[in-house]
Amino acid sequence: MKKLILNKIGQILLHTLFWCAVLLFYTYFFGFDSSDFNYVFSFSLFLMPITIATTYVAIYNLIPVYLIKKRYSRFALYSFFTLVISAFLIIVSVFYGLIYLSNFQYDNMAPISRSLIFVATAVYLIVIIVSAFKLLKLNLKHTQEAKKLETKILETQLKLKEQELNYLKMQIHPHFLFNTLNTMYGFALKKADETPEMILKLSNLLDYLLYQVDKPFVLLTDDINHINDYIELEKMRFNDTLNITFHKEHISHDKQIAPMLLLPFIENSFKHGTLNKGVLDINITLSCDAKNIYFHIENTSKNHDTTSKGIGLENIKKRLDLLYKNQHSLNIQNSNNRFKIDLKIESV
Repeated sequence: MKKLILNKIGQILLHTLFWCAVLLFYTYFFGFDSSDFNYVFSFSLFLMPITIATTYVAIYNLIPVYLIKKRYSRFALYSFFTLVISAFLIIVSVFYGLIYLSNFQYDNMAPISRSLIFVATAVYLIVIIVSAFKLLKLNLKHTQEAKKLETKILETQLKLKEQELNYLKMQIHPHFLFNTLNTMYGFALKKADETPEMILKLSNLLDYLLYQVDKPFVLLTDDINHINDYIELEKMRFNDTLNITFHKEHISHDKQIAPMLLLPFIENSFKHGTLNKGVLDINITLSCDAKNIYFHIENTSKNHDTTSKGIGLENIKKRLDLLYKNQHSLNIQNSNNRFKIDLKIESV
């Protein structure tokens, strides 16, 4: 409340200073080629209410209520009324100078105050300048409000994307853990010697999930280590029925990628791949260049449509659209008993 009162006082002081400056301008303008200061000052004072009223009608009513709101017909009508009334008062001011200030002595009038055109020019010049400033101020305010609204919309969209990403990640985590724990359960039933090593690998994977996956981007090398741990777990589960290769070429240590972006493709190969002559064959290639990351994976498969199988694969398509919109290409093929995925993304 106190701040509002201070702003109001400051505004009143600013307006008072401005109109004092206008009065000074009038005194100088109408005093040109005249030595009668009392006449000039009195004439200028008489014009002040006319100028102030016309100006305030323009900037507080005509412009914000009609012009800005695009009510052009009413703006034109009320502007015409304002012009007629102000013009009449300007004519009255000239007669005021002739009758009251110079006692009907035309030669005693200040030279410029004799001309109706010059008097009207002085008044409307002030009105036009202040109106132009008001329009500029309103335009700046509108621009700022538009930017704030745009920022708010972008923030809302970003939050929605973050929520959707978190939802997708929440689906990926249980899916991944379910597969891994199911494998570990099988080993525990058989009391296999590999069980402790499997628990250690799972511990590394859980550490990655807890501390890395919530980051927007991670080092590609960290994600590769995560993939290697997952592959080692699957090797224990498949034993001699798995033939997998993972080739890494030109991997830069400063490349970044969204966490767990590639793993669902690999999970999908294990889950939906089929044995060919008693062996599941999976080939993975990951490479980089200056601008892109290339990922290729193929596995033995039956010739039916599996391009949309698995929660992980569907989620990864959505995540790609959210994280790398117009910055990735994904090609999925299933032919000749081979299921292939080629992914190219612009690297960070």
